[in-house]
Amino acid sequence: MSDYKNKKSLVIYFSKAGENYGVGYVEKGNTEYIAEYVKDFVGADLFKVEPQVSYPKDYDACTEEAKRRIGKAPIKEAIPDISKYEVIYIMSPIYWGTYAPELETALKDVDFTGKTIRIVTTHEGSGLGNVPDDVKRICKGANVLDDSIAIQGSECKNAKSKIENWI
Repeated sequence: MSDYKNKKSLVIYFSKAGENYGVGYVEKGNTEYIAEYVKDFVGADLFKVEPQVSYPKDYDACTEEAKRRIGKAPIKEAIPDISKYEVIYIMSPIYWGTYAPELETALKDVDFTGKTIRIVTTHEGSGLGNVPDDVKRICKGANVLDDSIAIQGSECKNAKSKIENWI
């Protein structure tokens, strides 16, 4: 097992405030809590992928909008140069069986050659969905580890020790 605490790391994540399934209205998205825990444990830098146009706060409206954005989800800012990082953490809630559409937009043109990738999803019953396979498909050249972890959204605020054990 590798010592991830001593590797230069970046967390690339998508997280949405507003109404979340099984949690209600939140000021900060569930995945953002997890990103911050990883930052605390490994000293990672954070990059939040943000949609060019915000999602509706209402859960049902958000999921319908996410469905429309699959394959065409513009983002505010591209991922910065990742050449100095050894480990990349990719995190997202599950939208329609995989990561948020904006995450695919962010990842698709990045060169991940030689990078180690670890995956976290947040969900209310979907587990990892297709995220590990989709990350392997889109992050060409990366070593995508098989130690992915799925955390139920309603447990994210209290998942710090779970993340510490996973690290």
